[in-house]
Amino acid sequence: MAEEGSVRRRAGLIATDSSESRWVFQDEDDSDAEDQEDLHPQMSFDSEEEENAEQRLIRTGPRIDSFDVEALEVHGAQRNDDDDFTIGRKIVLAFQTLGVVYGDVGTSPLYTFSVMFNKSPIHGEEDVLGALSLVLYTLILISLIKYILVVLWANDDGEGGTFALYSLICRHANVSLLPNQQPSDARISSFRLKVPSPELERSLKIKEKLESSLTLKKLLLMLVLLGTSMVIANGVVTPAMSVMSAVGGLKVGIPGIKQDQVVMISVAFLIILFSVQKFGTSKVGLAVGPALFIWFCSLGGIGVYNLIKYGRSVFRAFNPVYIYYFFKRNSTHAWLSLGGCLLCATGSEAMFADLCYFSVRSVQLTFVFLVLPCLLLGYLGQAAYLMENLTVSDQVFFYSIPSGAFWPVFFIATIAALIASRAMTTATFSCIKQSTALGCFPRLKIIHTSRKLMGQIYIPVINWFLLVSCVVLVCSFSSINEIGNAYGITELGVMMTTTILLPIVMLLIWQINIIIVLSFLVFFLGLELTFYSSVLWSVGDGSWVILVFGAILFLIMYIWNYGSKLKYETEVKQKMSMDLLRELGCNLGTIRAPGIGLLYNELVQGTPAIFGHFLTTLPAIHSMIIFVCIKYVPVPVVPQSERFLFRRVCPKSYHIFRCIARYGYKDVRKENHQTFEQLLIESLGKFIRREAQERSLETDGDDDMESEDEASSSRVLVAPNGSVYSLNVPLLADFNCSDRTFSEVGTSTEVRPVHVSDLSVSDTEQSLEWELSFIRKAKESGVVYLLGHGDIRARKDSWFIKKLVINYFYAFLRKNCRRGIANLSVPHTNLMQVSMTYMV
Repeated sequence: MAEEGSVRRRAGLIATDSSESRWVFQDEDDSDAEDQEDLHPQMSFDSEEEENAEQRLIRTGPRIDSFDVEALEVHGAQRNDDDDFTIGRKIVLAFQTLGVVYGDVGTSPLYTFSVMFNKSPIHGEEDVLGALSLVLYTLILISLIKYILVVLWANDDGEGGTFALYSLICRHANVSLLPNQQPSDARISSFRLKVPSPELERSLKIKEKLESSLTLKKLLLMLVLLGTSMVIANGVVTPAMSVMSAVGGLKVGIPGIKQDQVVMISVAFLIILFSVQKFGTSKVGLAVGPALFIWFCSLGGIGVYNLIKYGRSVFRAFNPVYIYYFFKRNSTHAWLSLGGCLLCATGSEAMFADLCYFSVRSVQLTFVFLVLPCLLLGYLGQAAYLMENLTVSDQVFFYSIPSGAFWPVFFIATIAALIASRAMTTATFSCIKQSTALGCFPRLKIIHTSRKLMGQIYIPVINWFLLVSCVVLVCSFSSINEIGNAYGITELGVMMTTTILLPIVMLLIWQINIIIVLSFLVFFLGLELTFYSSVLWSVGDGSWVILVFGAILFLIMYIWNYGSKLKYETEVKQKMSMDLLRELGCNLGTIRAPGIGLLYNELVQGTPAIFGHFLTTLPAIHSMIIFVCIKYVPVPVVPQSERFLFRRVCPKSYHIFRCIARYGYKDVRKENHQTFEQLLIESLGKFIRREAQERSLETDGDDDMESEDEASSSRVLVAPNGSVYSLNVPLLADFNCSDRTFSEVGTSTEVRPVHVSDLSVSDTEQSLEWELSFIRKAKESGVVYLLGHGDIRARKDSWFIKKLVINYFYAFLRKNCRRGIANLSVPHTNLMQVSMTYMV
């Protein structure tokens, strides 16, 4: 085998690579399992039955995907790649990028100067130049350098946003505190998809520190939840701010219009906006993309017109010294105006959060060659107008429009404001889907609006909740200045979360020089904290409401995560023992009726306690039982060929299997129950055939090799990326069953040798055909979904706060959230449910 591939030595292991398969041996001097654990403390997993003997020799296919090994990187995984798009497709994406991503930042010229000069009135031309200089450098530093050139590259396989950053970190270090992260769950999650390079000692030390500190794990999760709550709050403020600022232009075109009328018109536009949201990103984005392109061209054109008419002296603002003069002249008022200055960079986070809809290159190129030049021209033109009209500080943009073009530009500005509102609404949907999939938000109905692009979604409940919140906000705050301060609070909350998480990615994954990372962190976090101090100082004007709103969202997510984690841990502790099942016998102490029972549970290891409740409650149980676990793992996409993983729970005669259906947080679960059943049964058939194939391979193996296998006490695996894994896989003989021993493998191409009885080839084939025939007959008899509805209640001796959180808040959320089985649209005639309450 040494001739088939290259031989690599790592930690006393010899791994032989081959394009067809991979055999791995362990040297005799390194057979001690404890030595392996010392060498690779994060790469050994507990098996379902402890203290089982282990194999020494394995053969794996080119793709690693089994029940016992975490899903390593698979070539079939979907990725966002610019090379996959034709020129025509890139043009379409460019228009959709304008319509979905840049609406928010594109409409910032409508209100930035108005809010700034409300806090710091104009006293001279130097004030205009100082304010303009602040805006220019804020736009360049935050939007261009931080987000476009740096943050966009920290995407998780094309997915952006706060939770994508968290997921990316979890894939490289075991820092997750999500409810499904037991040691056994690590076998199917891909958070170690790429292990930090051993050449960089700092990266490994950071990884070890993060994994060993529970406090750091909790702080990291709380930071992510806080950033997510600010994203959702931003989805409320953005439509209110954008629409009101655009409709407010009517007071310039029609002098007699009142503010109350502006509010009512704004409410009408908001209702229309959220009503068309259900038509999807693709349809709406393609329709409004050209409109926003016209808006950017108009913005740049008006800027050029004002520069020609009023002079080009405003170009002096590119000299940052005017920022110093601005603060020297206005001191406190200049500091308060920083909250308004930040509004020029609003929508920067949306560029990252909406990345799942488009490619990195399309977002970058569109911003650099179209969006940024038009924005700079727009701000320069407004400043040129102000240099000649120092008394005008409100609705500066509309006053600077040439009189003959006012109404066409007003119409385009209103359309652009509606598009801007959609930008954060779309980002909010994406963020909530990610947090739901990773166990940090109650399950909601999610509608996928595109058959081609899985990231395009619509959440009805959140859509109407945002509408009601926006209407209340618009009616409560009569001025865009007050809303602008609340806008700054939510935007800065998300920005600072990203700024704190990104250095972890830089050190752990990118492995950048620590001086560069610290410079990035100190500079941008210091800059954003300066802005934040400004907006917090004005929180008493009513913008405290948005802080309360964000705090409520944070508590909802934290309580859901805390309750789900307690429930999962309790189910793990109270699972049924294998000894009890063996004592019951293959009939499980009851009658086995024809058919397949799919028992849904959250455990990836062990027999759920709810199964015992079914046995004692029902007069009969199905002839075949499959424990189905729907598991969301912190990776964007799980390929369909890697979806199902199987294992036998008991000897053959029991006909009990465990199946894990794995989904990434970008995966679409749109299949109906018939399709799901068909895919599951087909995968089960592949599992059984592969099991029989392994027996044949082992039977035909060399006697000397078999003896060596039996004497071995450890087994290791070298993955395609060079990582070394120590595995603990139970031998089926340890079940002490009367039946012949059986193997435990996944539905992938991995092959393991297993001890079996001396069967002839014909007996093996007969056994295989008999079991496949048994499955077909059970499928023909019908499939029933056995739902174990587990609730948790706090013990009587628990603290009062714990009782309040678990018995009331978490119970309320769980009662009103969407059930996981609802995604499969199972008819009621195929459902059977048993409830069980756990005391925690």
